[in-house]
Amino acid sequence: MSETRSDGELLRAAADGDRRAFEELYRRFAPWLTARLRGRCADAGVVDDVVQETFLAIWRGKARYREDGVTGDPAGWLWRIGSRRLIDVLRGDGARGRLRQALARLRHRDEASAEERVLAGVEHGDLAGALVRLSPELRAVLQATVIDGLTTREAAVVLGIPPGTVKTRAMRARKQLREALA
Repeated sequence: MSETRSDGELLRAAADGDRRAFEELYRRFAPWLTARLRGRCADAGVVDDVVQETFLAIWRGKARYREDGVTGDPAGWLWRIGSRRLIDVLRGDGARGRLRQALARLRHRDEASAEERVLAGVEHGDLAGALVRLSPELRAVLQATVIDGLTTREAAVVLGIPPGTVKTRAMRARKQLREALA
């Protein structure tokens, strides 16, 4: 009689090279992840590739799950990896992706990016501490829009809130971060 391992245990064991744990993890989550990603992309081939890349990242140890509250629950953690990979594929795909890349190269090259300006301003600030002090709702919006790179509309779908609420929470989060880091 075999003992059923938790999702977190399977993730850690798979990342450590346990083939059976990896296979069980794949059986548990691949259909679910595939269904969710197909809701965002109609190209089944792209979705299948993204699912494979997601699980390969775990197998190769490039994505590590931690049960310390930072990475969240296993399903949400897998979703973040898969959705980020899908966004990367969709952004670089086809003529629109090539046009975006060309335009990005032509933008103001001497102008510091928003990220560079923020990092320069928080050199001596406690960014991690400021982020932890944000409410879970505000952190979720920042996660979706800044870290995951989702548009307001995409973040609204993922978070299950109206786009206007995403904008309001993002504005409130930026304000709180500015005040905490000032």
